[in-house]
Amino acid sequence: MERTWNRIHPVSDPEATYFLQVSWEKDLGTGFGLLLSDCQCAWTGTASESDISREAADIEMDREKYVEELRKALIAGEESAGKYNFVIS
Repeated sequence: MERTWNRIHPVSDPEATYFLQVSWEKDLGTGFGLLLSDCQCAWTGTASESDISREAADIEMDREKYVEELRKALIAGEESAGKYNFVIS
């Protein structure tokens, strides 16, 4: 299993710091797990392969392109810094 950790500053609260862990087996397209923490609380979630396919279809985006955008937003780190915004709600 592969894992990455990224520090994020959501646009909804730019002074706050959150840590986002993403874990996956083969690649993000087969599903992944998320752990988000503000160092006081933690939240977890998962996205299955069918969830990813459904979301790509819902926004009318090619599935492979959608998975690539997920990779950039969730695990690319410095490579994508400033290109994606996070809102915590």
